[in-house]
Amino acid sequence: MIKFNGKEIKNFSEPYIIAEIGANHNGDIGLAKKMIDIAKEKGVDAVKFQSWSKSSINSKKVYQDNYFLADDYRNRSDHTLESIIEAYSIGKEEQKELKEYCDKVGVTFSSTPFSNAEVDFLVDELDVEFIKVASMDLNNLPFLDYMARKGKPIILSTGLSTIAEVDEAVRTIISAGNDKIVILHCVSIYPPKNEEVNLNNIDMLRNLYNLPTGYSDHTIGVTAPILSIAKGTCLIEKHFTLDKNMEGWDHKVSADPNELEIMVRECKNAYKMLGSYYKYVNESQERKDAFRRSIVTTRDIKEGEIITEEDLEFKRPGTGIEPKYKDFIIGKRAKRNIQFDEIIKISDF
Repeated sequence: MIKFNGKEIKNFSEPYIIAEIGANHNGDIGLAKKMIDIAKEKGVDAVKFQSWSKSSINSKKVYQDNYFLADDYRNRSDHTLESIIEAYSIGKEEQKELKEYCDKVGVTFSSTPFSNAEVDFLVDELDVEFIKVASMDLNNLPFLDYMARKGKPIILSTGLSTIAEVDEAVRTIISAGNDKIVILHCVSIYPPKNEEVNLNNIDMLRNLYNLPTGYSDHTIGVTAPILSIAKGTCLIEKHFTLDKNMEGWDHKVSADPNELEIMVRECKNAYKMLGSYYKYVNESQERKDAFRRSIVTTRDIKEGEIITEEDLEFKRPGTGIEPKYKDFIIGKRAKRNIQFDEIIKISDF
């Protein structure tokens, strides 16, 4: 059993929802705290940051090439990739401050590490509830082994990866003695086309690994995460921003506060709507009677007459004899005068 802050993480349960702040704080701790406050207000279970530094995420070749994956900075001369990475990264003291702030306001702090040292800091010093593995590191088996041996639950995103690579990653974590894995369907395109989202992969991953299975969403809007509830997803991760027009690489594909509120509310509503596989009758007897039909007469029937099939039809309300019992009535002799369009009673024959 996997629990985050006392909440069990299991398939076809109310989803655990993570607001992925990532680097959308743009290096501003005040902004990060404001985002924590609003995410908490909108009902998320956790907020997540990214613990990379200039040296832990890229080699010097990346900075020499100066190629931005995000359009906001591409072909600009006033910034370099290296300067932006430095500006948007948050150090240990800042992460500690954000963890303490999350504890204070009552929302779970989490972050994605990109090096062994960052894993050590998150686990040994901040004692995070879980470790989130970015899709880019799913094939980094030595890193997965190192994280797994920390004994914390691992949330594993599966973007960029073949099923063979996913299988290797899961086996690596389990072989290190850690079976507390939440596996996330993910498409690492920002944003993917509708036909690339493939929510049916949630079923595939759950059936293949029998692990708690969730969804890391990079689509525009909130349709996909809400739909994922019908797939039994146990956890939803969605990028979050205060303003889609802010400068930075993830803001445009992130949920703004209004969208986050809608997503959280409707995901929880969707879970309730899934209900049970048991066929309950939720309607009251009064409502059933109002909608259903009873056996009524098609003419005036005198006392002593034999009732025929032509004497009967079926109309609301359903407070009398059900239509399925008509053959029991046909051929019976009326014990009283029965008026046209009157509901027949058992005592009438």
